[in-house]
Amino acid sequence: MTTATLAPAARTDVRRREASLGDAIRWETRKLRAQLRSKALLIGSLVAPIAVVVVVGAQSRPPKDSLFGRFSTVNGFAMALLVLGFASQWILPLVTAVVAGDIFASEDQHGTWKTVLTRSVSRSRLFWAKVVVAIVFGLLALVLLAAATIGASLLIVGHGPLIGLSGQVIQPSTALPLVAASWATMAPPLVAFTCLALLFSVWSRNAAVGIAAPVVIAMVMQLVGSLGGVEAIRPYLLTTPFEAWHGLLAEPRFTGPILDGAATSAVWAAVSLLAAFLVVRHRDITGG
Repeated sequence: MTTATLAPAARTDVRRREASLGDAIRWETRKLRAQLRSKALLIGSLVAPIAVVVVVGAQSRPPKDSLFGRFSTVNGFAMALLVLGFASQWILPLVTAVVAGDIFASEDQHGTWKTVLTRSVSRSRLFWAKVVVAIVFGLLALVLLAAATIGASLLIVGHGPLIGLSGQVIQPSTALPLVAASWATMAPPLVAFTCLALLFSVWSRNAAVGIAAPVVIAMVMQLVGSLGGVEAIRPYLLTTPFEAWHGLLAEPRFTGPILDGAATSAVWAAVSLLAAFLVVRHRDITGG
């Protein structure tokens, strides 16, 4: 009787606790922290803006083909917005895709799907853990880029009154929160591009495709958005929200494009995550 009584308890004691979502997030975070590529990207997010500000600030002729370029060598706020305009077009989709485009594909590359899914963690929890880690990493890179750019611009170039898009003079006490808010408007489209990179990472099972595809799509959308006669589809392009910050520097200020951009980004993110989740749910991992 004693053996029969203790047997179920023994089986219960040796049964492993199912990993929670928090456990899976901590596990994925440790994996990401161990990658040299992710560390280099965060360091680059801090160092690269400083180098750009130094180089542009040393130019005798400022870049006059951009919204704030003509004032960038004499005004730190204009310099920060000049860098923002460049980063939103070419840098931000790449920054977030470097991690998001690899986070699922790496499991295929190393043949570790079977291993990670037999460690008392469900597919759903593993999926959402990777999503959370990729999104947080992208937002962290954005914060570092913004802080380094604004800080370096104000320290190196100066912090005098800013000339707005309507020709109005914006005092430094008002310009600083407006510039910070302009950088903050990058968050919704950045998250959407992260989700798009996650989808390509899941679908292609190839890190190169997961990283390159969102960047190529961003370039194509930038090109399409710059063409004439595309006003009907332009609000639905994922690159359009990157330009929504312009309304904050106009007089009177308007936030309609920011709200529309957030809605567009939310739709892109939701569709991408739904498609990626369905692929993961139906993935055959018997081969590794």
